[in-house]
Amino acid sequence: MLLEHVVPTLAMGAPSGEGGGNPLVSLFPLIMVMAIFWLLILRPQQKRQKEHRKMIESLAKGDRILSNGGLYMTVADVKEDRLYCTLADGVKVELAKSAVAARVPRKGGAKG
Repeated sequence: MLLEHVVPTLAMGAPSGEGGGNPLVSLFPLIMVMAIFWLLILRPQQKRQKEHRKMIESLAKGDRILSNGGLYMTVADVKEDRLYCTLADGVKVELAKSAVAARVPRKGGAKG
């Protein structure tokens, strides 16, 4: 019974290119989804990356930083692609600039 209704419908087929409408209309929902995706996800991410890159480029001797590993340290020297930092008295480390998570404001007049 169902086959009797389906077969004639399939035989008629979909509308051909003549009078089928504008193909841009059918792409409009996809374009809107892509635009929303870009506005809500990609653009803010690009903005954060740009701000992070500027922060890393502006690091200077004496700045307090937080590494991606969770270590707080003070910048002792800045080179092209790495930082030389002090964790504590007598503890010096070499850190890739890409491993810097954030610049941390100094507390009061605390040394370190």
